[in-house]
Parts: sequence; C-alpha cells; structure tokens
Amino acid sequence: MAANSETEVIINGKVYTLSGESEEYLQKVASYLNAKIAEFDKIEAFRKLSLDYRTILMEINIADDYFREQKKNELLQEDMQTKDKDLYDLKHELITTQMKLENTEKTMRSLRQESEERAKRIIQLEAELKSLGR
Repeated sequence: MAANSETEVIINGKVYTLSGESEEYLQKVASYLNAKIAEFDKIEAFRKLSLDYRTILMEINIADDYFREQKKNELLQEDMQTKDKDLYDLKHELITTQMKLENTEKTMRSLRQESEERAKRIIQLEAELKSLGR
C-alpha cells in the first residue's frame, strides 16, 4: 500500500495541507472544488445567501455530482457485463461454427475420396466391358 502524500493545495483562495493518495490526486480534488466554487460564485442569488446555506448547497451539489457519476459507473459496468456476455456468446458461436466447418471439410474429403474410388471403379468396369466386347 502506497504511503500518503502531504500536499499544500489552494481551495477558494486559502492554503490547506492535505494528506492523501498522491500530490497529483489532491491537486485534482482541489481543482474540482475550485471549479465548483467558481461555478456557484457566478450566480448572484447564491452570493446573497448566508455562508451556512451556501455551504450546504455546495455540499448537496457535490453529492449530486457523486451520485450521478456513480450511476454512470453502474450503467457502464452493466454495459461491460452485457458486452462480456455477448463476446462469450460470439466466441462460443465461433467455436461451434469452426467445429461444423471441420466436420463438413472431413465429410467433403471422405466424399471426394469415395468419388475418386468410384471414378476408378467406373474406369475399371469400362475397361472390362471393352475387353469383353472384342
């Protein structure tokens, strides 16, 4: 397990020391929060609300983002499972078709050999018929 990294980040103009997975990840989190804060700060009605109310609205919005992404992930997982099943079915169908092809080729070789043997027998019988007709 990787050791946690301590990193200073700026969130809403203030410096915070965070500890987590990696500096890059912590900066990404801070960047996301700063983008959310900037998004909400553009809304005049939001700026007029009390700090507590702005904080809870921001938290609700972030939770909403989280649950939407979680739902997308679930849908992607379901899609991946469906595609895995389809791939399994296609592989099974391919193997079945290859087996049928091999059996058909085997039958064709057998029939070709039988045909060649009968052609030889016809030539042999025609030769016997010619020799008897003399």
